[in-house]
Amino acid sequence: MQEPELHDLSDDADYAASLQQGSASMMITRSDSGRSTSSSVPEGSEIVYSKDNVTIHPSQYASERISGRLKLIKQGSSLFMTWIPLKGQSTNARLSERDRNLYTIRAVSFTDVRSIRRRTPTFGWQYIIIVLSSGIALPQLYFYNGGVKEFLATIKQHIFIVRSLEDANVFLVNDFQNPLQKTLSSLELPVYIASGPSASVSDGGESSSYELQERIGGSIHDEIHRPSQNPGRQKHKSHDPARDLTIHVLEKFSLVTKFARDTSSQLFRESNSNGYGAIERKSSSQTPPDVPHKPSTDAEIVPEPVPSDPLEFNKMTLVWGKPRQPPLGSEEWATFLDSEGRVMDAKAFKTRIFYGGVEHTIRREVWPFLLGYHAYDSTYAEREYLKSTKKSAYETVRQQWQSISTEQAKRFTKFRERKGLIDKDVVRTDRALPFYDGDDNPNVNILRDILLTYSFYNFDLGYCQGMSDLLSPILFVMEDESESFWCFVALMERLGPNFNRDQNGMHSQLFALSKLVELLDSPLHNYFKQNDCLNYFFCFRWVLIQFKREFEYKKTMRLWEVLWTHYLSEHLHLYVCVAILKRYRNKIIGEHMDFDTLLKFTNELSGHIDLDAILRDAEALCMCAGENGAARIPPGTPPSLPIESENALLYAQDDEVL
Repeated sequence: MQEPELHDLSDDADYAASLQQGSASMMITRSDSGRSTSSSVPEGSEIVYSKDNVTIHPSQYASERISGRLKLIKQGSSLFMTWIPLKGQSTNARLSERDRNLYTIRAVSFTDVRSIRRRTPTFGWQYIIIVLSSGIALPQLYFYNGGVKEFLATIKQHIFIVRSLEDANVFLVNDFQNPLQKTLSSLELPVYIASGPSASVSDGGESSSYELQERIGGSIHDEIHRPSQNPGRQKHKSHDPARDLTIHVLEKFSLVTKFARDTSSQLFRESNSNGYGAIERKSSSQTPPDVPHKPSTDAEIVPEPVPSDPLEFNKMTLVWGKPRQPPLGSEEWATFLDSEGRVMDAKAFKTRIFYGGVEHTIRREVWPFLLGYHAYDSTYAEREYLKSTKKSAYETVRQQWQSISTEQAKRFTKFRERKGLIDKDVVRTDRALPFYDGDDNPNVNILRDILLTYSFYNFDLGYCQGMSDLLSPILFVMEDESESFWCFVALMERLGPNFNRDQNGMHSQLFALSKLVELLDSPLHNYFKQNDCLNYFFCFRWVLIQFKREFEYKKTMRLWEVLWTHYLSEHLHLYVCVAILKRYRNKIIGEHMDFDTLLKFTNELSGHIDLDAILRDAEALCMCAGENGAARIPPGTPPSLPIESENALLYAQDDEVL
């Protein structure tokens, strides 16, 4: 069997079937001359596929989904794709003209496309992710009424598309087996050059020159909607097609040279020695494995007992990861408030905290805003009134369990078991901290009372080990039982799914983490795949209690307030995980760690991670991944607020298990 046949889509039953399904989803309209009659299609072009109700999800909220029309347009030998939001759709009623222009996809040539990923979730709609040659991913396109198979089958009819050997759901565009063809294709030469080995311009005869000119047919000049690097060049069309081709090739090589020079001075440098690279780019096309990678003299050195791999980050953090700032102090905090106590610029406020954190003296005022307990536009008077009413509400819930008599408790199994778990956990939570140290410490009793009260407030979720770790810093900061309770409630609105009986919230985050590692560090992802570590359970503790046991207490509080800003992403904690793993990738791979060794290694990192360096790295990774990274995180993944339709079932537990 020839290897190219293994890549080809002709052996795919889905696509074979789709070719027999007629043209119901491919609304091709032609005139007698064979050209499209649509006024929106350029002269000489043809719509070969059109599908309505193809939708973009800018966020997890159904009200913000944008429905549009997806088209494939053929012009000459080129294929283009467009997606335009539909006017008059109920889902698009609130769509501004600015957002319409922002999300519109205008005439993307498939010569600029690297791959198409098809995803079929267990629940929900099929969608595709189109990755451009630059590594940028277009927004996910959800097919509400089907049509993915027809879409891919239509593309296959007009351009070269093959299934990836590494992932059956990834389809590579113009990925030729012949190295020469692949190289020429990447330079975007005229189609006949890349597809035929016999083409030559070296003879220089008049007849061959004339034939070449006819075959080009002005295709370079007529490419639709593609900005020219030098508009003036098109005004003087040469009569020497060989010269035109030479200029075209030289232009492409100059672009490649410029790209290589720029990227070598930035982050996107791929080599088999360190494995880091641009999104989904294969390392085999970069530095040969026998070329040693010299470490940079200005690489960051993290003072840790375990050797790390900071080399690959030093240039990235210089480009994106900004230096940390001093924490927000009381005087500066006052400048964010108006005379009545409203936060005037919430975005600037959160940005400031993201880069510097908060001085401990004002955390009690600031944390309720970050947790969502206080609204940014609330006044001093409104917050005092809220404090009073919430205190009464808290005491009402607390009274429910305090009023249970000994006789009632004997017949209340869940209460006894939950109380027993809480009593065991609180006496071993942060007892080395003076705030919780000593026998009969009142703060330990308050910690217990808040957790018991929460188990009655959210009876479905109850209490799970780890909740005391999340509450402890809040009580330490707030120093008020009622206020601590309601701040904890606000935090659990986002992190509650971490403690679901089915562990759905944790699985969704670990799944998203695996996808981010695959995106941002494919060699490490492949190593985990080969060693059956793709469940990422060695990061379970990091995610469950938000790195509470990985850093000393003060640093944990600073990390949390940075995460709570949601400045770059609601899921920055996942990028923190990626940053830590990337720093130790060479050690993990070099020492051939299996799952058990990896679990032990990650646990032993506790207290040895440089928080400032990791935050800079996480920021850089988040900005590097961009929309492509956000697309890897399923909607509703904690700490996102739960999707409304699922609220009722969010905390459902097994009746027989707490």
